[in-house]
Amino acid sequence: MNPSTSTTPETAPETVPSGSPGGGGQLPPVTPEVVAAAVESLTSRLRKKLDAAIEQYAALPVTAGGEGVRIACGEDAVVTLSPGPSGVIADGDQASCSCLLAPRCLHRAAVLSACPIGDALTGREEATSRDSSDTEPALAGSDGAQTAAEPESDGTGAAPDDGAEGADEATGPTAAQVAAATALWAAAAAVLAAGVPAAGAVPQAELLRAAHTARLAGLPGAEAAALRVVRGLRAARARHDGHRLADLVSALRELLLTAGRLAGADPDPALAGTVRRNYQPGGSLKVYGVFREPVISATGYGGVVTHVVAEDGRWYSVADVKPGGSARARGAATAPVAIGPAMLNHSQLSRAGLLIVGATVSPDGRLGAGKGVRATPVSGMPWTEGPMAALFARPLAEAAGARLSGHAWSESDTAEQAREPVGCDLVIVGAAGDHVLARAVLPDSGGDVRGHGPLIRLVPASHHPELAHVDNLRRLASRPGLLVRVVGRVEPDRVATLLPLAVGPVPGTEATLRLPPEWQGHADLGYDRLQGAHLPPQDACPPPPDGDEVDPVAGAPLWRVRRLVELAVSGGRRAVAESARNGESYAQLRSAGFQAAADLVTGLTAEADRRSRDVFGRLTDTGPDRYAWAWVAAATHLAATERAMIHASWQPEEAL
Repeated sequence: MNPSTSTTPETAPETVPSGSPGGGGQLPPVTPEVVAAAVESLTSRLRKKLDAAIEQYAALPVTAGGEGVRIACGEDAVVTLSPGPSGVIADGDQASCSCLLAPRCLHRAAVLSACPIGDALTGREEATSRDSSDTEPALAGSDGAQTAAEPESDGTGAAPDDGAEGADEATGPTAAQVAAATALWAAAAAVLAAGVPAAGAVPQAELLRAAHTARLAGLPGAEAAALRVVRGLRAARARHDGHRLADLVSALRELLLTAGRLAGADPDPALAGTVRRNYQPGGSLKVYGVFREPVISATGYGGVVTHVVAEDGRWYSVADVKPGGSARARGAATAPVAIGPAMLNHSQLSRAGLLIVGATVSPDGRLGAGKGVRATPVSGMPWTEGPMAALFARPLAEAAGARLSGHAWSESDTAEQAREPVGCDLVIVGAAGDHVLARAVLPDSGGDVRGHGPLIRLVPASHHPELAHVDNLRRLASRPGLLVRVVGRVEPDRVATLLPLAVGPVPGTEATLRLPPEWQGHADLGYDRLQGAHLPPQDACPPPPDGDEVDPVAGAPLWRVRRLVELAVSGGRRAVAESARNGESYAQLRSAGFQAAADLVTGLTAEADRRSRDVFGRLTDTGPDRYAWAWVAAATHLAATERAMIHASWQPEEAL
């Protein structure tokens, strides 16, 4: 898997729309330091015009040619972006403008600010050859909707170590790390106080500069959190369809808490994060295909990740993700697997096995394809045998609890824990809005599904119109009482919710799927399309178990805390202060037993409306620090409380 692809110069330029700010479009990703330097070079007068210029230039067409891409910003101003082989603008010299003020011009800074944020490591690894050493690239600028399997710039993939060291376990962060974290805290606290409407390109550039400094100081976790915040701010300001305010709140909470603790010299070594590392030797492995997962990035990457399991139950994956978007995601479904001379494509591998000699494995289980790797196809393993049988024999509540064991305050830690798939048998109850309701079948229930397991919500892993997730779930919902075996991921932010990735028949019953023989016992929900013939007759399905959809998180008065925490991000400090002046009461929180939550939000509103005066009675600005800490305390308490309630929602009804 290598995002670096050889390109042939176009004989005729191709003109395409550039897309909305930060939305990817046809603009190449840019590393944080390049964007920050471009904005910092502007005069104060030009900085005031920057946000309007970004919106204007992002709507202009992009002309692709042999030297890169060009955006005509005016009669005498043409910005040219010439990314390296990785497709990322990693050096300021790769962006030029034809106007007289270049390179300190508004055109160049606005176009760079409209580009998606890329990964700094990618630009420095352009010369790395996959043939000489296995390295996993960081897909740049994935700032829109994405699948959970997509590699990101937050250290979840594998790539060469850049030499940055984390905080020492014995002595805590170094002086340079404390200084970098202090700068990152200041930039993030300013963004929180301003709110989304006022967090334009200049505050974002300050956050990007601080993120770059954090990376140089050896704080990859803080850098990754800062980049997620910038991407979330861009999506919020551009009103992208895929933007969720809750995601931006989570990213900002993690950034502030991480930076604040590091700035205070907290010795916890986990705060520094880890840089991506080389693939390591894995010896000999025998793995069996389980399912394929399509990958479509908002920045134009596409492909497939095929998930396999070893005989000891450990999960691995084989990825093929390159520039190409949804078209490449479709084509990669049957593309050859690049591991040795195995001569299998991804569709075949998802239903077969591989005996790998000299395997190389990344820290997150990606299988490499270096010169020394040899692979031989072997027969696949059905879901009723070996490690897959053990997967479905494990109680769903236990498996879900393990996936929800990450730190509630850390979005990246939560995502890491929830990434490993779970397996379960479900009986379909029916459709409910945008999701499907199902009842979990306990492994020791002898097939009796009534009243045993919790009510589960099945939500599409991707809503992309060119993928089959949504249509397949609608097909399953059309047959209440259907028994189905599901492999999916736990959604850590929603009550008892699964993202189903593959389905198969439940053994020993007629009320289950009837898949074609060539599918060999399972359907990949992103690629294979279920038809009416694949479902049992209606009279073969017993009436589904009763169950009312109850969301304990939505029903609790915690929505008052959530509203205030999100208001602080979407509206800024002034909006929170205004809510206090309007006489917002949190008595319902106290009466429901959420005393700590009530105290924290009361403190937040008081801090937002605090007005200090000097000895002459003049109003003074005490800075955003105390307000930011009050917000972090309320947001972290809310996240931990909701996580506990979500964890409880996976328990069988008899245990509640």
